[in-house]
Amino acid sequence: MAIRIKRSAFDLILSKAVHSTYEPDLHETRTDWQQRVADSDVRLQWDPDHAPNGDKMDRRAVQLGLRGEALRQFACDWIVEIDDISDFVREQSENSGNLRYDKLIMPSERVYPVSCGETALKLRLDHTN
Repeated sequence: MAIRIKRSAFDLILSKAVHSTYEPDLHETRTDWQQRVADSDVRLQWDPDHAPNGDKMDRRAVQLGLRGEALRQFACDWIVEIDDISDFVREQSENSGNLRYDKLIMPSERVYPVSCGETALKLRLDHTN
């Protein structure tokens, strides 16, 4: 499934995100971080991104986990469109599995412009790459 949500909702999700691992320069103490994690409905972690062949890339990919009120709002208020892309995914999987990378249809990627500077700093976003 491809799920589109409101941009304002995604910005809100980012603003509420708390790192899943302790970041000493973002929190006064480990206890402070643990309390923020416990209170937050959005968790964030940076994982290695992967190429179509599964190789790890130098860049990182964000993972966002929702629970509680954020998850309820996602399901009830923020979704704009849901598309069944099963056939497309199957086709792309076949291309990848058969090493026909030239046949893969890849998304056009660009840096997501986080408008709130405080959120960008908190999330460790680097817009120079």
